[in-house]
Amino acid sequence: MGTEGATGSRNTAGVEDVAHLLVRCLRAEGVEYVFGIPGEENIRFVDALNDSGIRYVLVRHEQAASFMAEIYGRLTGRAGVCSATLGPGAINLLLGTADATTNSAPMVALAAQGSLRRVHKESHQVIDLVSMFAPVTQWAAGITCPDAVPEMTRKAFKTAQSERPGAVFLAVPEDIETQRPAESLAPLQINTVYAGAPSPSQIARAVDVLTTARRPVVLAGHGAARAGASAALVRFAERLNLPVATTFHGKGVFPDDHPHALGAVGFMHHDYGNFGFDTADVLVCVGYEIQEFDPARINPGGDKRILHLHRFPAEVDAHYPVAVGIVGDLSEGLDALGAALPQGLTYESGSSARIRALLDEELRYGRGNDAFPLVPQRVVTDVRTALDRHDIVLADTGAGKMWMSRLYPTYEPDTCLVSNGLSTMGFALPGAIAAKLARPDRRVLAMMGDGSFLMNSQELETAIRESVPLVVLVLVDEEYGLITWKMELELGRHSHTRFTNPDLVAYAESFGARGYAIESADQLLPVLRRALDDDAVSVIACPVDYSENLRLTDRLGSLHGPF
Repeated sequence: MGTEGATGSRNTAGVEDVAHLLVRCLRAEGVEYVFGIPGEENIRFVDALNDSGIRYVLVRHEQAASFMAEIYGRLTGRAGVCSATLGPGAINLLLGTADATTNSAPMVALAAQGSLRRVHKESHQVIDLVSMFAPVTQWAAGITCPDAVPEMTRKAFKTAQSERPGAVFLAVPEDIETQRPAESLAPLQINTVYAGAPSPSQIARAVDVLTTARRPVVLAGHGAARAGASAALVRFAERLNLPVATTFHGKGVFPDDHPHALGAVGFMHHDYGNFGFDTADVLVCVGYEIQEFDPARINPGGDKRILHLHRFPAEVDAHYPVAVGIVGDLSEGLDALGAALPQGLTYESGSSARIRALLDEELRYGRGNDAFPLVPQRVVTDVRTALDRHDIVLADTGAGKMWMSRLYPTYEPDTCLVSNGLSTMGFALPGAIAAKLARPDRRVLAMMGDGSFLMNSQELETAIRESVPLVVLVLVDEEYGLITWKMELELGRHSHTRFTNPDLVAYAESFGARGYAIESADQLLPVLRRALDDDAVSVIACPVDYSENLRLTDRLGSLHGPF
Protein backbone atom coordinates (compact mmCIF):
# COMPACT_ATOMS: atom_id res chain seq x y z
CA MET A 1 0.00 0.00 0.00
CA GLY A 2 1.42 3.41 -0.95
CA THR A 3 2.22 6.05 1.57
CA GLU A 4 -0.47 8.46 0.35
CA GLY A 5 -3.14 5.78 0.62
CA ALA A 6 -2.00 4.76 4.09
CA THR A 7 -2.05 8.23 5.59
CA GLY A 8 -4.71 9.95 3.45
CA SER A 9 -2.48 13.02 3.36
CA ARG A 10 -2.02 15.34 0.41
CA ASN A 11 0.65 17.84 -0.44
CA THR A 12 -0.91 21.29 -0.83
CA ALA A 13 2.28 23.28 -0.37
CA GLY A 14 2.28 26.21 -2.76
CA VAL A 15 -1.45 25.82 -3.52
CA GLU A 16 -3.43 29.01 -2.88
CA ASP A 17 -6.31 28.97 -0.42
CA VAL A 18 -9.97 29.27 -1.45
CA ALA A 19 -10.09 33.02 -0.75
CA HIS A 20 -7.31 33.75 -3.26
CA LEU A 21 -8.60 31.20 -5.77
CA LEU A 22 -12.06 32.78 -5.65
CA VAL A 23 -10.60 36.23 -6.26
CA ARG A 24 -8.59 34.89 -9.20
CA CYS A 25 -11.79 33.40 -10.63
CA LEU A 26 -13.54 36.75 -10.24
CA ARG A 27 -10.72 38.45 -12.12
CA ALA A 28 -11.04 35.92 -14.91
CA GLU A 29 -14.72 36.82 -15.19
CA GLY A 30 -13.79 40.48 -15.74
CA VAL A 31 -14.99 41.70 -12.34
CA GLU A 32 -13.92 45.30 -11.70
CA TYR A 33 -15.75 46.05 -8.43
CA VAL A 34 -16.97 44.19 -5.38
CA PHE A 35 -19.48 46.16 -3.29
CA GLY A 36 -19.84 45.18 0.33
CA ILE A 37 -18.96 45.19 4.01
CA PRO A 38 -16.37 42.78 5.46
CA GLY A 39 -17.15 40.43 8.32
CA GLU A 40 -15.12 38.20 10.61
CA GLU A 41 -15.93 35.15 8.50
CA ASN A 42 -14.72 36.51 5.13
CA ILE A 43 -11.68 38.56 6.09
CA ARG A 44 -9.36 36.42 3.93
CA PHE A 45 -11.51 36.99 0.86
CA VAL A 46 -11.54 40.76 1.43
CA ASP A 47 -7.78 40.74 2.06
CA ALA A 48 -7.19 38.72 -1.11
CA LEU A 49 -8.86 41.48 -3.13
CA ASN A 50 -5.97 43.80 -2.25
CA ASP A 51 -3.57 44.14 -5.20
CA SER A 52 -5.88 41.94 -7.31
CA GLY A 53 -6.97 44.71 -9.66
CA ILE A 54 -10.52 44.47 -8.29
CA ARG A 55 -11.70 47.56 -6.42
CA TYR A 56 -13.49 46.84 -3.16
CA VAL A 57 -16.15 49.51 -2.57
CA LEU A 58 -16.92 49.65 1.12
CA VAL A 59 -20.57 50.63 1.66
CA ARG A 60 -22.52 51.65 4.75
CA HIS A 61 -25.29 49.05 4.44
CA GLU A 62 -25.28 45.72 2.62
CA GLN A 63 -28.62 46.51 1.00
CA ALA A 64 -26.89 49.37 -0.79
CA ALA A 65 -24.16 46.98 -1.94
CA SER A 66 -26.77 44.76 -3.55
CA PHE A 67 -28.36 47.71 -5.37
CA MET A 68 -24.94 48.81 -6.61
CA ALA A 69 -24.20 45.35 -7.97
CA GLU A 70 -27.61 45.25 -9.65
CA ILE A 71 -27.27 48.59 -11.43
CA TYR A 72 -23.68 47.86 -12.44
CA GLY A 73 -24.86 44.60 -13.98
CA ARG A 74 -27.80 46.25 -15.67
CA LEU A 75 -25.66 48.89 -17.36
CA THR A 76 -22.73 46.69 -18.38
CA GLY A 77 -24.37 43.35 -19.06
CA ARG A 78 -21.69 41.78 -16.83
CA ALA A 79 -22.70 40.47 -13.43
CA GLY A 80 -22.20 42.98 -10.65
CA VAL A 81 -20.77 41.47 -7.47
CA CYS A 82 -21.72 42.21 -3.87
CA SER A 83 -20.33 40.65 -0.73
CA ALA A 84 -21.37 40.32 2.90
CA THR A 85 -20.64 38.32 5.99
CA LEU A 86 -22.94 35.60 7.29
CA GLY A 87 -26.29 36.01 9.07
CA PRO A 88 -27.53 39.62 9.22
CA GLY A 89 -25.03 40.84 6.62
CA ALA A 90 -26.18 38.24 4.12
CA ILE A 91 -29.85 38.91 4.87
CA ASN A 92 -29.30 42.59 4.07
CA LEU A 93 -28.24 41.56 0.54
CA LEU A 94 -31.57 39.86 -0.04
CA LEU A 95 -33.60 42.87 -1.23
CA GLY A 96 -31.24 43.99 -3.99
CA THR A 97 -30.76 40.37 -5.00
CA ALA A 98 -34.50 39.93 -5.47
CA ASP A 99 -34.66 43.28 -7.24
CA ALA A 100 -31.97 42.16 -9.68
CA THR A 101 -33.79 38.94 -10.53
CA THR A 102 -37.17 40.62 -11.05
CA ASN A 103 -35.52 43.41 -13.08
CA SER A 104 -33.52 40.92 -15.19
CA ALA A 105 -30.13 42.29 -14.15
CA PRO A 106 -27.06 40.01 -13.90
CA MET A 107 -25.62 39.87 -10.39
CA VAL A 108 -23.60 37.53 -8.16
CA ALA A 109 -24.11 37.84 -4.40
CA LEU A 110 -21.41 36.33 -2.18
CA ALA A 111 -21.81 35.75 1.55
CA ALA A 112 -19.83 34.07 4.26
CA GLN A 113 -21.33 31.22 6.22
CA GLY A 114 -20.56 29.41 9.44
CA SER A 115 -18.15 26.50 9.29
CA LEU A 116 -19.30 23.14 7.99
CA ARG A 117 -18.80 21.76 11.50
CA ARG A 118 -21.73 23.79 12.83
CA VAL A 119 -24.17 24.58 10.00
CA HIS A 120 -26.20 21.46 10.77
CA LYS A 121 -27.28 22.70 14.19
CA GLU A 122 -28.33 25.79 16.10
CA SER A 123 -25.28 28.00 16.07
CA HIS A 124 -24.33 31.66 16.44
CA GLN A 125 -25.40 33.71 13.37
CA VAL A 126 -26.05 30.59 11.29
CA ILE A 127 -29.23 30.31 9.24
CA ASP A 128 -29.91 28.44 6.01
CA LEU A 129 -28.87 31.16 3.57
CA VAL A 130 -29.08 28.99 0.47
CA SER A 131 -32.73 28.18 1.15
CA MET A 132 -33.40 31.85 1.86
CA PHE A 133 -31.90 33.08 -1.41
CA ALA A 134 -33.16 30.25 -3.62
CA PRO A 135 -36.64 31.73 -4.33
CA VAL A 136 -35.19 35.07 -5.50
CA THR A 137 -32.24 33.83 -7.55
CA GLN A 138 -31.64 31.73 -10.61
CA TRP A 139 -29.25 29.56 -8.65
CA ALA A 140 -28.21 29.47 -4.99
CA ALA A 141 -25.58 27.17 -3.56
CA GLY A 142 -22.94 26.78 -0.90
CA ILE A 143 -19.28 26.03 -1.68
CA THR A 144 -18.54 22.97 0.43
CA CYS A 145 -15.45 21.71 -1.38
CA PRO A 146 -12.35 23.79 -2.19
CA ASP A 147 -11.84 21.99 -5.51
CA ALA A 148 -15.29 23.15 -6.71
CA VAL A 149 -14.47 26.88 -6.63
CA PRO A 150 -13.59 27.33 -10.35
CA GLU A 151 -16.61 25.36 -11.54
CA MET A 152 -19.07 27.02 -9.18
CA THR A 153 -17.77 30.52 -9.94
CA ARG A 154 -18.01 29.94 -13.68
CA LYS A 155 -21.51 28.49 -13.30
CA ALA A 156 -22.56 31.47 -11.19
CA PHE A 157 -21.52 34.02 -13.80
CA LYS A 158 -22.78 31.96 -16.75
CA THR A 159 -26.18 31.62 -15.07
CA ALA A 160 -26.39 35.26 -14.00
CA GLN A 161 -25.44 36.52 -17.46
CA SER A 162 -27.69 34.15 -19.37
CA GLU A 163 -30.70 35.37 -21.28
CA ARG A 164 -32.76 35.97 -19.22
CA PRO A 165 -30.24 37.41 -16.73
CA GLY A 166 -30.75 37.58 -12.99
CA ALA A 167 -29.11 37.06 -9.61
CA VAL A 168 -27.09 34.12 -8.29
CA PHE A 169 -26.05 33.49 -4.67
CA LEU A 170 -22.98 31.67 -3.36
CA ALA A 171 -22.24 31.02 0.32
CA VAL A 172 -18.65 30.40 1.40
CA PRO A 173 -18.28 28.72 4.83
CA GLU A 174 -15.59 30.27 7.00
CA ASP A 175 -13.54 27.07 7.20
CA ILE A 176 -13.74 26.49 3.45
CA GLU A 177 -12.33 29.99 2.84
CA THR A 178 -9.08 29.00 4.55
CA GLN A 179 -8.72 25.56 2.94
CA ARG A 180 -6.70 24.66 -0.14
CA PRO A 181 -7.68 22.47 -3.10
CA ALA A 182 -5.95 19.14 -3.57
CA GLU A 183 -3.89 20.67 -6.38
CA SER A 184 -3.31 24.02 -7.98
CA LEU A 185 -6.42 25.04 -9.93
CA ALA A 186 -7.12 27.75 -12.50
CA PRO A 187 -10.29 29.62 -13.48
CA LEU A 188 -12.32 27.92 -16.18
CA GLN A 189 -12.48 29.23 -19.71
CA ILE A 190 -15.41 31.58 -20.30
CA ASN A 191 -17.92 30.36 -22.85
CA THR A 192 -20.60 32.77 -24.03
CA VAL A 193 -23.94 31.67 -25.43
CA TYR A 194 -25.08 33.77 -28.38
CA ALA A 195 -28.63 33.98 -29.68
CA GLY A 196 -29.19 32.19 -32.96
CA ALA A 197 -30.94 33.32 -36.11
CA PRO A 198 -34.75 33.15 -36.07
CA SER A 199 -36.46 30.12 -37.51
CA PRO A 200 -37.69 30.67 -41.10
CA SER A 201 -40.93 28.86 -40.26
CA GLN A 202 -41.55 31.22 -37.34
CA ILE A 203 -40.92 34.21 -39.60
CA ALA A 204 -43.34 32.81 -42.20
CA ARG A 205 -46.06 32.32 -39.59
CA ALA A 206 -45.52 35.85 -38.28
CA VAL A 207 -45.80 37.20 -41.83
CA ASP A 208 -49.22 35.54 -42.12
CA VAL A 209 -50.35 37.32 -38.96
CA LEU A 210 -49.08 40.75 -40.01
CA THR A 211 -50.41 40.57 -43.58
CA THR A 212 -53.94 40.06 -42.24
CA ALA A 213 -53.64 42.63 -39.45
CA ARG A 214 -55.43 45.98 -39.53
CA ARG A 215 -53.85 47.90 -36.66
CA PRO A 216 -50.70 46.31 -35.24
CA VAL A 217 -48.80 48.05 -32.44
CA VAL A 218 -45.26 47.36 -31.23
CA LEU A 219 -44.40 47.07 -27.53
CA ALA A 220 -40.66 47.09 -26.77
CA GLY A 221 -39.45 45.91 -23.37
CA HIS A 222 -36.30 45.54 -21.32
CA GLY A 223 -35.07 42.61 -23.38
CA ALA A 224 -34.85 44.85 -26.43
CA ALA A 225 -32.63 47.24 -24.50
CA ARG A 226 -30.40 44.40 -23.25
CA ALA A 227 -30.10 43.03 -26.78
CA GLY A 228 -29.07 46.37 -28.29
CA ALA A 229 -32.01 46.16 -30.70
CA SER A 230 -32.74 49.92 -30.97
CA ALA A 231 -31.55 50.37 -34.55
CA ALA A 232 -33.41 47.28 -35.78
CA LEU A 233 -36.55 48.39 -33.96
CA VAL A 234 -36.45 51.78 -35.69
CA ARG A 235 -35.90 50.11 -39.08
CA PHE A 236 -38.84 47.77 -38.48
CA ALA A 237 -41.20 50.55 -37.38
CA GLU A 238 -40.27 52.77 -40.31
CA ARG A 239 -40.54 49.90 -42.81
CA LEU A 240 -44.16 49.21 -41.75
CA ASN A 241 -45.09 52.67 -40.44
CA LEU A 242 -45.95 51.16 -37.04
CA PRO A 243 -46.45 52.94 -33.71
CA VAL A 244 -44.06 51.82 -30.96
CA ALA A 245 -44.60 51.98 -27.20
CA THR A 246 -42.12 50.89 -24.56
CA THR A 247 -42.37 49.56 -21.05
CA PHE A 248 -40.83 51.60 -18.23
CA HIS A 249 -37.74 49.34 -18.39
CA GLY A 250 -37.62 49.72 -22.15
CA LYS A 251 -37.62 53.51 -22.13
CA GLY A 252 -35.22 54.88 -24.72
CA VAL A 253 -34.88 51.71 -26.77
CA PHE A 254 -37.17 53.52 -29.21
CA PRO A 255 -36.41 57.28 -29.09
CA ASP A 256 -39.28 59.37 -27.78
CA ASP A 257 -38.66 62.07 -30.41
CA HIS A 258 -39.35 59.62 -33.25
CA PRO A 259 -42.66 60.31 -35.07
CA HIS A 260 -43.81 56.71 -34.44
CA ALA A 261 -43.22 56.86 -30.68
CA LEU A 262 -46.21 56.25 -28.38
CA GLY A 263 -44.27 56.79 -25.15
CA ALA A 264 -44.20 54.38 -22.21
CA VAL A 265 -46.97 52.20 -20.80
CA GLY A 266 -47.06 51.00 -17.21
CA PHE A 267 -48.82 53.77 -15.29
CA MET A 268 -51.46 52.59 -12.80
CA HIS A 269 -54.28 54.26 -14.75
CA HIS A 270 -55.33 54.11 -18.41
CA ASP A 271 -52.69 56.51 -19.72
CA TYR A 272 -52.37 58.09 -23.15
CA GLY A 273 -50.19 55.31 -24.55
CA ASN A 274 -52.79 52.70 -23.61
CA PHE A 275 -55.17 54.22 -26.14
CA GLY A 276 -52.76 53.12 -28.84
CA PHE A 277 -53.48 49.52 -27.85
CA ASP A 278 -57.25 49.76 -27.43
CA THR A 279 -58.04 49.34 -31.11
CA ALA A 280 -54.98 47.21 -31.97
CA ASP A 281 -55.62 43.71 -33.27
CA VAL A 282 -52.00 42.51 -33.23
CA LEU A 283 -49.31 43.24 -30.63
CA VAL A 284 -45.72 42.87 -31.77
CA CYS A 285 -43.91 42.42 -28.44
CA VAL A 286 -40.14 42.81 -28.72
CA GLY A 287 -38.08 41.87 -25.68
CA TYR A 288 -41.12 42.26 -23.43
CA GLU A 289 -41.30 40.40 -20.11
CA ILE A 290 -44.54 40.10 -18.18
CA GLN A 291 -43.13 41.25 -14.82
CA GLU A 292 -42.46 44.67 -16.42
CA PHE A 293 -46.12 45.39 -17.06
CA ASP A 294 -49.35 43.38 -16.69
CA PRO A 295 -50.56 42.41 -20.20
CA ALA A 296 -54.16 42.64 -18.98
CA ARG A 297 -53.73 46.42 -19.16
CA ILE A 298 -53.35 46.34 -22.95
CA ASN A 299 -55.16 43.11 -23.76
CA PRO A 300 -58.02 42.94 -21.25
CA GLY A 301 -60.08 40.56 -23.35
CA GLY A 302 -57.15 38.30 -24.21
CA ASP A 303 -58.33 38.49 -27.82
CA LYS A 304 -55.44 40.28 -29.54
CA ARG A 305 -52.99 38.20 -31.52
CA ILE A 306 -49.46 38.45 -30.17
CA LEU A 307 -46.11 38.09 -31.88
CA HIS A 308 -43.47 37.43 -29.21
CA LEU A 309 -39.91 38.25 -30.26
CA HIS A 310 -37.32 37.43 -27.62
CA ARG A 311 -34.35 35.21 -26.82
CA PHE A 312 -36.57 32.89 -24.79
CA PRO A 313 -40.23 31.75 -24.93
CA ALA A 314 -42.96 33.83 -23.31
CA GLU A 315 -44.35 33.33 -19.83
CA VAL A 316 -47.86 31.81 -19.80
CA ASP A 317 -50.62 34.34 -19.12
CA ALA A 318 -54.28 34.36 -20.12
CA HIS A 319 -53.89 37.92 -21.39
CA TYR A 320 -50.74 37.09 -23.36
CA PRO A 321 -51.82 34.42 -25.87
CA VAL A 322 -48.84 34.09 -28.23
CA ALA A 323 -49.87 33.47 -31.82
CA VAL A 324 -46.26 33.18 -32.99
CA GLY A 325 -43.04 33.13 -30.99
CA ILE A 326 -39.85 34.18 -32.75
CA VAL A 327 -37.00 33.06 -30.51
CA GLY A 328 -33.50 34.22 -31.31
CA ASP A 329 -31.46 37.36 -31.83
CA LEU A 330 -33.89 40.30 -31.71
CA SER A 331 -32.22 42.45 -34.35
CA GLU A 332 -32.01 39.52 -36.76
CA GLY A 333 -35.63 38.62 -36.04
CA LEU A 334 -36.91 42.16 -36.67
CA ASP A 335 -34.89 42.55 -39.85
CA ALA A 336 -35.92 39.14 -41.17
CA LEU A 337 -39.58 39.80 -40.45
CA GLY A 338 -39.48 43.24 -42.05
CA ALA A 339 -37.75 41.87 -45.16
CA ALA A 340 -40.24 38.99 -45.51
CA LEU A 341 -43.33 41.22 -45.52
CA PRO A 342 -44.69 42.31 -48.91
CA GLN A 343 -43.78 45.77 -50.16
CA GLY A 344 -46.56 48.33 -49.97
CA LEU A 345 -48.21 46.69 -46.96
CA THR A 346 -50.29 49.37 -45.23
CA TYR A 347 -52.33 49.54 -42.07
CA GLU A 348 -55.09 51.77 -40.79
CA SER A 349 -53.74 55.05 -39.42
CA GLY A 350 -53.03 54.93 -35.70
CA SER A 351 -53.15 57.40 -32.88
CA SER A 352 -49.44 58.20 -32.46
CA ALA A 353 -49.75 61.88 -33.32
CA ARG A 354 -52.63 62.47 -30.88
CA ILE A 355 -50.88 60.61 -28.08
CA ARG A 356 -47.63 62.53 -28.62
CA ALA A 357 -49.61 65.78 -28.65
CA LEU A 358 -51.16 64.94 -25.26
CA LEU A 359 -47.74 64.15 -23.78
CA ASP A 360 -46.28 67.35 -25.23
CA GLU A 361 -49.18 69.31 -23.78
CA GLU A 362 -48.33 68.07 -20.27
CA LEU A 363 -44.67 68.94 -20.74
CA ARG A 364 -45.58 72.43 -21.98
CA TYR A 365 -47.79 72.85 -18.93
CA GLY A 366 -44.82 71.97 -16.76
CA ARG A 367 -42.42 74.31 -18.54
CA GLY A 368 -44.76 77.24 -18.11
CA ASN A 369 -45.82 76.56 -14.52
CA ASP A 370 -44.05 78.74 -11.94
CA ALA A 371 -46.02 77.45 -8.95
CA PHE A 372 -44.13 76.70 -5.75
CA PRO A 373 -43.85 74.01 -4.48
CA LEU A 374 -43.15 72.78 -7.99
CA VAL A 375 -45.63 70.71 -9.96
CA PRO A 376 -44.09 67.36 -10.96
CA GLN A 377 -44.41 68.22 -14.66
CA ARG A 378 -42.06 71.18 -14.08
CA VAL A 379 -39.55 68.88 -12.37
CA VAL A 380 -39.63 66.45 -15.30
CA THR A 381 -39.10 69.18 -17.90
CA ASP A 382 -36.25 70.79 -15.95
CA VAL A 383 -34.49 67.45 -15.46
CA ARG A 384 -34.82 66.72 -19.18
CA THR A 385 -33.42 70.15 -20.05
CA ALA A 386 -30.49 69.79 -17.64
CA LEU A 387 -29.41 66.33 -18.81
CA ASP A 388 -27.86 65.44 -22.15
CA ARG A 389 -29.40 62.67 -24.25
CA HIS A 390 -26.92 60.06 -23.00
CA ASP A 391 -26.83 61.12 -19.32
CA ILE A 392 -28.40 58.77 -16.77
CA VAL A 393 -31.24 59.43 -14.34
CA LEU A 394 -32.39 56.85 -11.80
CA ALA A 395 -36.00 57.48 -10.76
CA ASP A 396 -36.68 55.86 -7.41
CA THR A 397 -39.99 54.17 -6.64
CA GLY A 398 -42.78 56.54 -5.65
CA ALA A 399 -44.94 59.23 -7.21
CA GLY A 400 -41.88 60.79 -8.83
CA LYS A 401 -41.15 57.53 -10.66
CA MET A 402 -44.64 57.56 -12.15
CA TRP A 403 -44.24 61.09 -13.49
CA MET A 404 -40.77 60.38 -14.86
CA SER A 405 -41.68 57.04 -16.41
CA ARG A 406 -44.71 58.35 -18.25
CA LEU A 407 -43.46 61.84 -19.21
CA TYR A 408 -39.65 61.96 -19.31
CA PRO A 409 -38.55 61.96 -22.98
CA THR A 410 -35.89 59.28 -23.31
CA TYR A 411 -33.72 58.80 -26.38
CA GLU A 412 -31.26 56.01 -25.56
CA PRO A 413 -31.73 52.74 -23.67
CA ASP A 414 -30.69 52.54 -20.01
CA THR A 415 -30.63 56.31 -19.55
CA CYS A 416 -33.81 56.40 -17.42
CA LEU A 417 -33.61 53.59 -14.88
CA VAL A 418 -36.45 52.46 -12.63
CA SER A 419 -37.22 49.33 -10.66
CA ASN A 420 -40.42 47.97 -12.13
CA GLY A 421 -40.07 44.26 -11.44
CA LEU A 422 -39.96 44.48 -7.65
CA SER A 423 -40.47 48.29 -7.58
CA THR A 424 -38.08 48.71 -4.68
CA MET A 425 -37.65 51.95 -2.77
CA GLY A 426 -34.22 53.28 -1.90
CA PHE A 427 -32.21 51.92 -4.84
CA ALA A 428 -31.47 55.17 -6.69
CA LEU A 429 -28.69 56.68 -4.55
CA PRO A 430 -26.57 53.51 -4.25
CA GLY A 431 -27.54 52.69 -7.84
CA ALA A 432 -26.26 56.09 -8.97
CA ILE A 433 -22.84 55.33 -7.45
CA ALA A 434 -22.66 52.12 -9.49
CA ALA A 435 -23.98 53.89 -12.59
CA LYS A 436 -21.19 56.47 -12.41
CA LEU A 437 -18.58 53.74 -11.92
CA ALA A 438 -19.99 51.79 -14.88
CA ARG A 439 -20.40 54.87 -17.10
CA PRO A 440 -17.82 57.46 -15.93
CA ASP A 441 -18.34 59.50 -19.11
CA ARG A 442 -22.01 60.17 -18.24
CA ARG A 443 -23.47 62.59 -15.74
CA VAL A 444 -25.66 60.75 -13.22
CA LEU A 445 -28.72 61.98 -11.34
CA ALA A 446 -30.59 60.08 -8.62
CA MET A 447 -34.16 61.38 -8.40
CA MET A 448 -35.81 60.29 -5.16
CA GLY A 449 -38.73 61.10 -2.94
CA ASP A 450 -37.84 62.15 0.58
CA GLY A 451 -39.18 58.81 1.82
CA SER A 452 -36.87 56.72 -0.36
CA PHE A 453 -33.88 59.06 0.10
CA LEU A 454 -33.69 58.48 3.84
CA MET A 455 -33.80 54.71 3.34
CA ASN A 456 -30.22 54.68 2.02
CA SER A 457 -28.99 58.25 2.47
CA GLN A 458 -25.97 56.97 4.40
CA GLU A 459 -24.41 56.10 1.03
CA LEU A 460 -23.64 59.79 0.54
CA GLU A 461 -20.59 59.02 2.66
CA THR A 462 -19.66 56.18 0.31
CA ALA A 463 -19.90 58.43 -2.76
CA ILE A 464 -17.75 61.11 -1.14
CA ARG A 465 -15.13 58.70 0.23
CA GLU A 466 -14.90 56.86 -3.10
CA SER A 467 -14.82 60.17 -5.07
CA VAL A 468 -17.86 59.34 -7.17
CA PRO A 469 -19.50 62.60 -8.35
CA LEU A 470 -23.28 62.51 -8.68
CA VAL A 471 -26.38 64.55 -7.94
CA VAL A 472 -29.32 63.54 -5.75
CA LEU A 473 -32.55 65.41 -6.42
CA VAL A 474 -34.85 64.90 -3.43
CA LEU A 475 -38.53 65.60 -4.10
CA VAL A 476 -39.84 66.87 -0.78
CA ASP A 477 -43.47 66.45 0.24
CA GLU A 478 -43.04 64.83 3.69
CA GLU A 479 -45.27 61.97 2.63
CA TYR A 480 -45.28 58.56 1.00
CA GLY A 481 -47.04 60.27 -1.86
CA LEU A 482 -47.70 57.29 -4.10
CA ILE A 483 -49.52 55.49 -1.28
CA THR A 484 -51.54 58.61 -0.48
CA TRP A 485 -52.43 58.79 -4.19
CA LYS A 486 -53.60 55.16 -4.24
CA MET A 487 -55.56 55.54 -0.99
CA GLU A 488 -57.33 58.64 -2.25
CA LEU A 489 -58.21 56.93 -5.53
CA GLU A 490 -59.64 53.78 -3.96
CA LEU A 491 -60.75 54.85 -0.48
CA GLY A 492 -61.36 58.57 -0.85
CA ARG A 493 -59.07 59.25 2.13
CA HIS A 494 -55.58 58.46 3.34
CA SER A 495 -53.78 57.78 6.60
CA HIS A 496 -50.36 56.91 8.07
CA THR A 497 -48.36 58.28 5.14
CA ARG A 498 -47.05 61.57 6.63
CA PHE A 499 -43.64 62.12 8.21
CA THR A 500 -41.08 64.88 8.84
CA ASN A 501 -37.55 65.38 7.53
CA PRO A 502 -34.30 66.75 8.89
CA ASP A 503 -32.83 69.87 7.31
CA LEU A 504 -31.74 68.13 4.10
CA VAL A 505 -29.20 70.78 3.13
CA ALA A 506 -27.49 70.63 6.54
CA TYR A 507 -27.76 66.83 6.43
CA ALA A 508 -25.99 66.69 3.05
CA GLU A 509 -23.33 69.14 4.17
CA SER A 510 -22.66 67.11 7.31
CA PHE A 511 -21.41 64.32 5.03
CA GLY A 512 -19.26 66.76 3.07
CA ALA A 513 -21.68 66.96 0.14
CA ARG A 514 -22.98 70.19 -1.34
CA GLY A 515 -26.53 71.02 -0.36
CA TYR A 516 -29.08 73.17 -2.19
CA ALA A 517 -32.61 74.19 -1.18
CA ILE A 518 -34.99 75.17 -3.97
CA GLU A 519 -37.15 78.11 -2.91
CA SER A 520 -38.83 79.04 -6.21
CA ALA A 521 -39.66 77.24 -9.43
CA ASP A 522 -37.12 79.17 -11.49
CA GLN A 523 -34.25 78.01 -9.25
CA LEU A 524 -34.37 74.30 -10.05
CA LEU A 525 -32.94 74.31 -13.58
CA PRO A 526 -29.90 76.51 -12.88
CA VAL A 527 -29.15 74.61 -9.68
CA LEU A 528 -29.41 71.29 -11.52
CA ARG A 529 -27.04 72.51 -14.21
CA ARG A 530 -24.53 73.81 -11.67
CA ALA A 531 -24.61 70.62 -9.58
CA LEU A 532 -24.34 68.33 -12.61
CA ASP A 533 -21.32 70.25 -13.90
CA ASP A 534 -19.54 70.11 -10.53
CA ASP A 535 -17.12 67.30 -9.87
CA ALA A 536 -18.76 66.67 -6.51
CA VAL A 537 -21.58 64.98 -4.64
CA SER A 538 -24.60 67.28 -4.41
CA VAL A 539 -28.05 67.04 -2.83
CA ILE A 540 -30.90 69.26 -4.04
CA ALA A 541 -34.01 69.50 -1.85
CA CYS A 542 -36.96 70.48 -4.04
CA PRO A 543 -40.48 70.88 -2.60
CA VAL A 544 -43.12 69.27 -4.86
CA ASP A 545 -46.89 69.70 -5.00
CA TYR A 546 -48.41 66.26 -5.58
CA SER A 547 -51.97 67.53 -5.71
CA GLU A 548 -51.31 67.10 -9.45
CA ASN A 549 -51.55 63.34 -8.89
CA LEU A 550 -55.30 63.24 -8.42
CA ARG A 551 -55.83 65.87 -11.12
CA LEU A 552 -53.98 63.59 -13.52
CA THR A 553 -56.03 60.49 -12.74
CA ASP A 554 -59.25 62.54 -12.92
CA ARG A 555 -58.21 63.83 -16.33
CA LEU A 556 -57.27 60.38 -17.61
CA GLY A 557 -60.52 58.94 -16.27
CA SER A 558 -62.53 61.44 -18.30
CA LEU A 559 -60.54 60.82 -21.49
CA HIS A 560 -62.23 58.52 -23.95
CA GLY A 561 -61.00 56.90 -27.14
CA PRO A 562 -60.59 55.81 -29.74
CA PHE A 563 -58.47 58.58 -31.15
